[in-house]
Amino acid sequence: MLSTDNHAPLRRTPLYGLHVSLGGKMVPFAGYDMPVQYPAGVLKEHLHTRASAGLFDVSHMGQIALRPKSGRVEDAARALERLVPQDILAIAPGRQRYAQFTNADGGILDDLMVANFGDHLFLVVNAARKDADEAHLRAHLSGDCVIDSLADRALIALQGPKAESALAKLCAAAPSMTFMDAGPHEVAGLPCFVSRSGYTGEDGFEISVPAGDAERLAKTLLENPDVMPIGLGARDSLRLEAGLCLYGHDIDTTTTPVEAALEWSVQKSRRTGGMRPGGFPGAEKILAHFDHGASRRRVGLRAEGRAPVREGALLFADATVGEPIGKVTSGGFGPSLNAPVAMGYVPTSQSALGTKLFAEVRSQRLPLQVAAMPFVKNTYKR
Repeated sequence: MLSTDNHAPLRRTPLYGLHVSLGGKMVPFAGYDMPVQYPAGVLKEHLHTRASAGLFDVSHMGQIALRPKSGRVEDAARALERLVPQDILAIAPGRQRYAQFTNADGGILDDLMVANFGDHLFLVVNAARKDADEAHLRAHLSGDCVIDSLADRALIALQGPKAESALAKLCAAAPSMTFMDAGPHEVAGLPCFVSRSGYTGEDGFEISVPAGDAERLAKTLLENPDVMPIGLGARDSLRLEAGLCLYGHDIDTTTTPVEAALEWSVQKSRRTGGMRPGGFPGAEKILAHFDHGASRRRVGLRAEGRAPVREGALLFADATVGEPIGKVTSGGFGPSLNAPVAMGYVPTSQSALGTKLFAEVRSQRLPLQVAAMPFVKNTYKR
C-alpha cells in the first residue's frame, strides 16, 4: 500500500504539523509524507472508527473544478461523459456519483468522485493520479470547460457512527444530508464543500476546506472526545472490510469496470440500448463485457485459518497441483471480524460465492472461499 517516487522530495499536506504534534508515524505515500498510524495503533484506530468517529487527512487527493464555458453545468456533464462511462448528466445539483476514467482498451485510468455544485462540477481524484488526471482533462475538455485545480484546499474525512453528531455541532446542514449529498456549506464558520460519503463503509463526511484553515478545523473536530485521528493503516483495513477498491492495486489500466465488479457504477443510460450508450474510451470492450460477460472477476475472499493472505499471493483451484488461476490484490487482517479478509481476481467460472480456492503463502497453499462483499455491512445514511 505504501509507496512513493524515491527520487522526488516528499510533499506535505497542510495538516503535517498537526500529525507530528499528535505523534503520527510518518511514511511516504503517493509522493506525500503521511501518517500511517498514531500512538493508539492501527487496531484501536480501526475499531474506534467503526464504533465512534475517526478523522482522516486526505488532503493528498486531487480536487478539481470543471467549469463550463457556456455557463450551463449540463455542458460540463456532457463533456465529462466523453471520458467516463457514468451518467453525469443525471447527477442532480447537490449530489455526487462514483466514476472512472477509462482508456482506449477499457482499462481504468483512475476512479473519482463527481459532484454537481449547480454551476460547475467538483471532482476528487486519487493522489498518485491527480497530475495525470488534470492533464487528461485539459487535453480532452479544454474546449468546453475551464479546468481549475483547487490546490489551495485541504480535504479531511470524518467517518463513523458518531460522525454526524460531531459535525452537526459545527455545520447546521449535516444532519439533513443523506449518502452522496454534496455541496458548499459552512463548517465552523469556514467556507467548505461537504459530501456525505467516505472510504470506510461507515456513515460519514468528506470536508474540503481552505488549506490555511485546515488545521484549525481539524483541531476543533478533535476536541470532541468521540473523534480520534486515524492514519493510513486503519484507512486501508477499513476500506478492505468495506470491499472498496484501491487504485493501483484492485483496479488499474488492465482492469475494466465489469472485471472489477463495478457494474453498479455504470448506469443503464450509458450501456447498450440506453439513451446515450458508449461514447467513452474503451466503450466497445466495456459494453461487450456487459453484454457477454468478462473472463475474470474481482471477488471477496475469506481464509479458513487465521493467517492473513496478502497482496500478490497467487490463487489456485487445487490444494497441490495446477497453475495459478488468479491473484490477491488486497489482503490483511479484518479487525472488525477478527479474521483475515482479501480480494482478488479469479476466472468468472470460479467466482461464485462459496467456491473453494487456495492461496500460496510461504510455499503452502491455504484454503479460502469466495465470499460476499462488503465483509462488514455498510452504514450509509440513505
